[in-house]
Amino acid sequence: MTTTPARPLREDGPPTVRPAPSSGRPVPRGRAARRAIPLAPAVVLLLLFMLGPVLWSIWGSFTNASLSGRAASEPRFVGLDNYVALLSDPDFPNAVWLTVVFLIVSAVIGQNFLGLGLALLTATAPKIVRSIVATTVVTAWVLPEIVAAFACYAFFSSDGTLNTLTASVGLEPVEWLFAYPLASVILANIWRGTAFSMMIYEAALNDVAPEITEAAVIDGAGGWKRLIFVTIPMIRNSISTNLMLITLQTLSVFTLIFVMTSGGPNQRSSTLPLFAYAEAFGLGKIGYGTAIATVMLLIGAVFSFLYIRVLKPGDTA
Repeated sequence: MTTTPARPLREDGPPTVRPAPSSGRPVPRGRAARRAIPLAPAVVLLLLFMLGPVLWSIWGSFTNASLSGRAASEPRFVGLDNYVALLSDPDFPNAVWLTVVFLIVSAVIGQNFLGLGLALLTATAPKIVRSIVATTVVTAWVLPEIVAAFACYAFFSSDGTLNTLTASVGLEPVEWLFAYPLASVILANIWRGTAFSMMIYEAALNDVAPEITEAAVIDGAGGWKRLIFVTIPMIRNSISTNLMLITLQTLSVFTLIFVMTSGGPNQRSSTLPLFAYAEAFGLGKIGYGTAIATVMLLIGAVFSFLYIRVLKPGDTA
């Protein structure tokens, strides 16, 4: 009688875990249709209230629609005229540049890194400290945008809180909203939106298995090495999701900037939402304004594509 020798284990590394083979059986069409029925109301609402306005905006950008006159009731198809006019508008590159700076500094750098830092610090902090930090940070996030905007205006105004604090140490008052309008709205957006990133990263850090962190400690990895080589790769999907959400959220910030600076002075804080509003409702050029809104859609799509390509959510290899 012969026996089959046992397959030796690999000595140069841990055994490879092979995924369980899938059954490969197709789901019957009737069952798939029944599963899709509960999703139908949500799909209809999305088509009506999200896809519909987007398609209308794209179509409007190819017309000469306006708020008054004959073009208000009978808009005419003008092809790419709005986009050609946009490229020759000297205010357009300024608005694009301010939007990208506002987006990267306040959302990608400010909210994202500050939210991650707060989540890491509170993860090991006593419960009372976590509660105080969470309450303080989240309060700014739950405020209605108009209330947060007026609070920031009061903080940065010439007789506001910031100048009161600087005067207490002998500094001269500064017209922050006139001298540094973009920096003021960037700080305001960081203050208001950091809580969202912090909550996303708190949930992600709770899902990191403590055994993996302990194994890294046993291998001699310090705090920074554990963060870069263990924690960050394991929460990569959450980083990608957070970046996409705060990017799209920041790209549409309007009330905060409008209340604080109205895009001024001299259009030094006029991002694309304010530029589109001024053209569409200030000058009545709806078609031109929707062309600017379509450019905003493209910017959001470009950033989302970069996040997906760079961070590759769902790829854990």
